[in-house]
Amino acid sequence: MNYKETLDWMFNKLPMYQTQGATAYRKDITNTVLLANHLENPERHLRCIHVAGTNGKGSTSHLLASVLQEAGYKVGLYTSPHLKDYRERISINGTYISEDYVCDFMNKNKPFFETHELSFFEMTVGLAFDYFVKEQTDINIIEVGMGGRLDSTNIITPLVSVITNIGLDHTQFLGTTLEAIAFEKAGIIKPNIPVVIGEYVAETKPVFETKAKETNSEIYFASDLISETYPSALLGDYQTQNKKTVLQTIKVLNQKQLLSISEDAIKDGFLNVIKNTRLQGRWQQLSSNPKIICDTAHNAHGISIVMKQLQKEKFDQLHIVLGVVNDKNLEEILPLFPKEAKYYFCRPNISRGLDAQILKEKAKDFELKGEIYNSVSKAYDNSRENATSNDFIYVGGSTFVVAEIL
Repeated sequence: MNYKETLDWMFNKLPMYQTQGATAYRKDITNTVLLANHLENPERHLRCIHVAGTNGKGSTSHLLASVLQEAGYKVGLYTSPHLKDYRERISINGTYISEDYVCDFMNKNKPFFETHELSFFEMTVGLAFDYFVKEQTDINIIEVGMGGRLDSTNIITPLVSVITNIGLDHTQFLGTTLEAIAFEKAGIIKPNIPVVIGEYVAETKPVFETKAKETNSEIYFASDLISETYPSALLGDYQTQNKKTVLQTIKVLNQKQLLSISEDAIKDGFLNVIKNTRLQGRWQQLSSNPKIICDTAHNAHGISIVMKQLQKEKFDQLHIVLGVVNDKNLEEILPLFPKEAKYYFCRPNISRGLDAQILKEKAKDFELKGEIYNSVSKAYDNSRENATSNDFIYVGGSTFVVAEIL
């Protein structure tokens, strides 16, 4: 199979949470362990930092990768989902895995994948770990796909575990309370491995402390320990907490002599994070006059933070291009959006995309008014046609909406 055929096979023949949702979720890591054994356990030969959390884990992972790259390390980075290109998920020092490597790995292991009915995510984790070992990386930043305890990435033993924050997302899988979700995320805490917690609330702190005590893991609460941060290419006030999480993680790595990272590497890593890692979609400015911002925030916790950022902007009229997937709790997220905006309702072009008519009807209940468009691009084009130079356009609601306009 060539690259396109390989991707088509992966996307269409096997379960994939990104397009299917609930049916792709695996409730254990048995298949991942089988795959690791089949691949001769590449995870045992990797030095890793494991990053979980409801929001901010992508930004935190990219910031860590950028800093370590500036410190002179060969850094593997595994993240999900991708925005435009599948290969975004697996990179080394900002260079994506090659199409040939993806094809060779999938073709070689296809019989095993089919026999054991591996999911898209399980295969991709195996690919990443195999690639990083073959390329002899110095350190690898591994972002959890969903949850933590039962996530395919959770076969690694990291140098440090990192949990950014806890919010209500993927409740059909992870639980309906903050405590239950914190328990799933805390599943990445390993015996005698330090853990950094980015943010906590009254409900989640005891969960983390209990797990850390059980595993004899030193625990660090970054929001309490770090007061100052450095400027970063990642805009948006909400990045402050992600930066604190990264700074505390680096402090632990330095103090325990696991890695050696200078202050200059930290400063340069923060400033060069987009150039070094090619991260997109985090309060990303696409244009001026009118100012256009896109952001991948897609759950109540993330959207509430982004909407607070939006309130600080100055404009004559606010235009919001909005689309979501069909498993989102609209009663939770729609009240967070401003009533005075003009809305452009659209459906992201994936099978899980929520019909724009349904979104518009539900939005009416929260006094959000606008028109329906039959694609994200048409909604976006119309927002630009209608906006004056002093207006503001926000594009979001889903990772997939942002991906279509980048």
